[in-house]
Amino acid sequence: MTNNNDQRILDMKKQIEVKKEKLGKNLRFTPITNCSIELDDKRYNLNAMTKDTLIHLAVKLHSYMESAKTLGLGEQYVISGYSPVDWVADIKHKIDILSKKDEEKSLKVMEEKLSKLLSEGKQVELEIDAIANFLK
Repeated sequence: MTNNNDQRILDMKKQIEVKKEKLGKNLRFTPITNCSIELDDKRYNLNAMTKDTLIHLAVKLHSYMESAKTLGLGEQYVISGYSPVDWVADIKHKIDILSKKDEEKSLKVMEEKLSKLLSEGKQVELEIDAIANFLK
């Protein structure tokens, strides 16, 4: 017999599973650029940056891009061998990957917390069900 809290916990665990499925498989980062950009006398490696610093860099690049367009130099403006559009595309893709990893990590933590909150009787029941399904 499941108590009310156990049922709520199981329902929330199902919601977590649905969210995990929606996230899908891990995104593969296939960059357009070489991921090493020099900007304002500082070198950045996109693969070694945090999400916050990537966002900051994307905003900075975007403002440079817009300035170049305003000056009529948009087509000629190149940074470390690539167009700012390519750099921004790579940065946005990297941010998406890091955001997805953060979401996966949060879901895993919530799932573990919920599992610990299940009553001992329900935990035993679920383990027995898992073994029975394995033996089928």
